[in-house]
Amino acid sequence: MDAQDYRIIDMLQRDGRATQLEIARAVGLSQPAVAERIRKLEERRVITGYTARVDATKLGNDITAFIGVNIEHPKYFENFAQKVLTLPEVLEAHRVAGQDSYILKVRTANTRTLDQLLVETLRTISGVTRTNTTIVLTSIKEETLVQPSAVLLKGD
Repeated sequence: MDAQDYRIIDMLQRDGRATQLEIARAVGLSQPAVAERIRKLEERRVITGYTARVDATKLGNDITAFIGVNIEHPKYFENFAQKVLTLPEVLEAHRVAGQDSYILKVRTANTRTLDQLLVETLRTISGVTRTNTTIVLTSIKEETLVQPSAVLLKGD
C-alpha cells in the first residue's frame, strides 16, 4: 500500500458515500485508477465493508454498557463466542488478557433489557462464572476511523 491507498481509505472512512470521482480528484488519480485500487483493497480485505453510522438512541437503544465476562476454562471459549455472535445487542466482543476472559460492548433499550441479557442469556452460557457490568453515562468519543500505524507509514 502506498500514500494514495491510505488517502483513499481515509476518505472512505470519513465518507463512505464519496464517489470514485470525488476521491480521484482528491488523490490526484483517474477515476478508473481509484476504482481499481478500491477493488484491490476490498479483495485484500483492507476494506471489509460499508455501513451507515446511526444514533442508537433514536432506534430505541438508550443504554450502552461494557460487560466483562469470566469464563472458567478455555474449553468454553468457542461455545461462548458462537453464542455471542447471535446476540444483536452485542456490538463488539473481544477476548482479552487480564481479569476477564471477554469484554462486550452492548446496546439495549433500558436497564430491564440489559438485566435480561445478563441474567437470562449471558450467565446461562456454559462456562460463564461471572459478569461485571459498567453502564455508560455519557460518551465523549465514539470513533470508527482507523489510522494507519506509524510503522506502516515509515515504509512509504
